[in-house]
Amino acid sequence: MDISRRALLVAASVLGFGFGSLATTPVLAQAWPDKPVTLVNPFPAGGGTDTFARPLSAELTKQLGQTFIVDNKGGAGGTLGAGVAARAAKDGYTFFVGAVHHTIAPSVYAKLTYDLEKDFEPVAVIAMVPHIVSVNPSKIQAKTLKEFIAYTKANPGKVSFGSAGNGTSHHLTGEMFKGLTGADLLHVPYKGAGPMMQDLLGGQIDMAFDGLGTSSAQIKAGKLVGLAVAAPKRSDALPDVPTTAEAGMPGYEAAAWYGVWAVAGTPKPIVDKMAAEIAKALKTESIVKIWAGQGAVTGPAGADMAAFVKSQIESWGKVAKAANVKID
Repeated sequence: MDISRRALLVAASVLGFGFGSLATTPVLAQAWPDKPVTLVNPFPAGGGTDTFARPLSAELTKQLGQTFIVDNKGGAGGTLGAGVAARAAKDGYTFFVGAVHHTIAPSVYAKLTYDLEKDFEPVAVIAMVPHIVSVNPSKIQAKTLKEFIAYTKANPGKVSFGSAGNGTSHHLTGEMFKGLTGADLLHVPYKGAGPMMQDLLGGQIDMAFDGLGTSSAQIKAGKLVGLAVAAPKRSDALPDVPTTAEAGMPGYEAAAWYGVWAVAGTPKPIVDKMAAEIAKALKTESIVKIWAGQGAVTGPAGADMAAFVKSQIESWGKVAKAANVKID
């Protein structure tokens, strides 16, 4: 947009001229983006969020002609980066790529520097994948879920599982498993699924209750053994891996999901345009292929995403309470 035109519109808005607010809205939507857009990923590189955020950012860059940058700001189970994103300018040039973990955080953290429902505007759930019980075969020789449970009973306190951090879905899914089986497992939190996966492959930890977005490639490569998918049906990405119900553990289900939020107060035309561009990107051949390889499906958007987030906060809150998970 012409600089003098922009200055006129801003001045008119500040001075209260009626045409300023009316004219600025469509102009903002048409001009956006006219510079790079940042997608704040609150986890280190290499995790599940990266698996979906980076292909999406590449597609948005193609579609809109401006660079979409994934900025990794890991720490504190994803809450550090969320706080950073919540304080960003409300101009449509910063979006937050969060995950299921952020619907768990309100129940387990004593204090957060942001409010997921008040400080952010839901745009779209870009990917949903089931969790999977996977082991490092050099550490755990179990080939089935029953064999693994038997191994944990025979070796109480000796089996370690990694997570993307305290209070993340990996952690809570592990706590659910412990509650249902009576297994005595050692939880080892990391600053993200990427660092956790590195140590799982390296044998520093024994197993994980990870999302398919991080682990499917390692299972296909034979570096990990997938024992069961925590979903009602098998994943097309790993059709030979049974569901938890098929493996003898009915009722044990959990999913990892990843979504895009705008900073609350971002002009609605920009939020709407971002939602439309994401919907378009998710239908492209390259994205469809990548998502299928990870066993991922897309999720709700806009108001439907807001309702979904609320329901997730409530359901994961019950799990956290049952497991007595609290973080100061």
